[in-house]
Amino acid sequence: MTTATASLAANTVVRIGYGALQLERLRDRRADAVALVRRAVELGVNHVDTAEFYGFGFANDVIREALRPEDDVLVVTKVGADPDPGGRLPLRLAQRPEQLRASVEDNLRSLRVDRLAVVNLRRLDTGPGLRADGDQVVDLDDQLAVMTALRDEGKIGAIGLSSVTRDGLRRALPADIVCVQNAYSLVSRDDEDMLQLCEAEGIAWVPFFPLGGAFPGLPKAVDEPAVHAVAVSLGVTPSQVGLAWLLHRAPNVLLIPGTADSAHLEANMAVGEITFDAATLATLDAIESRSNEIPIG
Repeated sequence: MTTATASLAANTVVRIGYGALQLERLRDRRADAVALVRRAVELGVNHVDTAEFYGFGFANDVIREALRPEDDVLVVTKVGADPDPGGRLPLRLAQRPEQLRASVEDNLRSLRVDRLAVVNLRRLDTGPGLRADGDQVVDLDDQLAVMTALRDEGKIGAIGLSSVTRDGLRRALPADIVCVQNAYSLVSRDDEDMLQLCEAEGIAWVPFFPLGGAFPGLPKAVDEPAVHAVAVSLGVTPSQVGLAWLLHRAPNVLLIPGTADSAHLEANMAVGEITFDAATLATLDAIESRSNEIPIG
């Protein structure tokens, strides 16, 4: 449905991809999960975001079964946490260099590939979510050392960062960072300067929580009256407005909205066809940005 593309790790990808986190909701309907990923490819998706800790490996298993070599889909995974089925949260931090290496090996095994095209190092420096403590407080340089070693070994093609600060990104630039995944949305734009830095450096900006709050107390784009008004005027949904705003924000923005529903998937892909005039953009840009800094745990 959408033809707009951008660059990610020297690959040309459609700007609307698919985030695999929600596949876990189809754990008892594996065939439906596989069919959903196949449908994403049919709709033009060639960028899928996943992790071994998504559904304790279920997402990776589905992606491995669903994707074929001829699909030419860029699969991006991440490390920094591991599955923890018996824990209070479904994941545990895995920030230490030896844990990062083990997590890369886990993703290689579950995806059954010899090389992971792009691996995001999930830091815990900013945005909503967990914060590191104890032996999980690890210097970024130590983490980048093992990530670059894995790249040199051919197990990783390229390195990205997630939940990183602007200073952290600047420190990491010599490692040839190809993408940044931070929480960023119409209603939480604290990282505007980082987005601009990424654009200047040719780094893809891949926002998670692209519509705002996934945790209680965080602002949500779909709660904004202005977003609803724009949606009504264009005949689209408030969620589509929030996603389309991100595509209009900068040419290096890539979306990875997740869903377990094929109709929702099609609605997400249709966002690429939504255009805003100057007045509409000004209305959306005027929405107040609020902090998404709510540590969890």
